[in-house]
Amino acid sequence: MKYRQLTKEQFESLHQEFARFLASQSIDVNEWNQIKKEKPHVAEEEMNVFSDVVWDDVLQKTNYVEHFSKTSVNLFKCDKDEIHRIAIKVTWDINLLEQKGFEWLMQNPMDNSVEIFRGSKPYNTERNIEIFDLIEKGSSISKGEIFEYFNQLIS
Repeated sequence: MKYRQLTKEQFESLHQEFARFLASQSIDVNEWNQIKKEKPHVAEEEMNVFSDVVWDDVLQKTNYVEHFSKTSVNLFKCDKDEIHRIAIKVTWDINLLEQKGFEWLMQNPMDNSVEIFRGSKPYNTERNIEIFDLIEKGSSISKGEIFEYFNQLIS
């Protein structure tokens, strides 16, 4: 597997797409139920292949990811050949995970207690695998508004 198998909830929300995926391999619902019962390893492999297809599709369309902790924010812009990072650290007692703390940061980005760093690097491995790794470590896919806001501030 390239990524990880989708969760049960993800499979449930994609059940129609999974049914089409199976149908593209000439597997109908009766045959699928039989495979699950008699050849669970084959069923598992089909689920793994489908999961990789879904993840590849999602990651290919992902341009921004972000990760928030209590006192720091990591914002990533994922271009084709390199990834750009804006790291923000707040050096006083504030919780960026709470709405009040986040709003304070957005209104006071140039405060003396805010440190902002920027960097870019080419991907070490395949682009989608690196983005997937960030997601697995707690990052969320975003639309990039926060990245672009800070990018304009520090450019």
